[in-house]
Amino acid sequence: MEKIKIFFKVPWAHKFFKILKWVFFILIILYILAVIARGFYRAQESKIAEQVEKIHNTKLTMDDVMGVNLPPPPGELADATVEGIDANNNGIRDDVELAVFKEYPNSAKTRAVLLQYALVLQMQMIQPILDTETVVASIQEEDRAYICIGEILVKDENDEKIMGKYFKDADYLTEFVFNKQLDTEERKKYRTTFYDYIGSYSSLPHVCDIDYSKLSN
Repeated sequence: MEKIKIFFKVPWAHKFFKILKWVFFILIILYILAVIARGFYRAQESKIAEQVEKIHNTKLTMDDVMGVNLPPPPGELADATVEGIDANNNGIRDDVELAVFKEYPNSAKTRAVLLQYALVLQMQMIQPILDTETVVASIQEEDRAYICIGEILVKDENDEKIMGKYFKDADYLTEFVFNKQLDTEERKKYRTTFYDYIGSYSSLPHVCDIDYSKLSN
């Protein structure tokens, strides 16, 4: 006991004890910060998982295809922001939706696949979370929508002429929606930023949102 008392009376021993207390205090602080950071990371992971699920669960409806609730023309507000106007809250930008109906008033099948594609492109424009997982999920949906466009066209791999028309028509339909959707510099820039987060991915099953075989035209 006497030796311990003598130890703490030595000047350097007192300093050592103070340093030790500070080290312990700092370690406690670092531990608390690590716990907080881990909690934040888990919360962010949960939000990302919810957003990915929402992306995959967002589907076109038959009412959208048949124009049950068409929006009014958005006018000058159409290009006021990157996301534009969606007055009827169906996930499709109003001016793009109206353009599809104007161009294909007599073909529900064409509207079905083009509106599905427009829905996905708009979904990308309004993403609240931009990271690899959410971007990959939306790109998977975009690929699925793109393939659906081709499925309504006549195709015969043994006939070069038919295949030439098939690719030409597929490009025309895709570009019709794509160019309507990305019609301002701000939207084009956003698209570039969006793709900065892309990672490797596998394709989804090629099932269209609408069973177009049930549509007469």
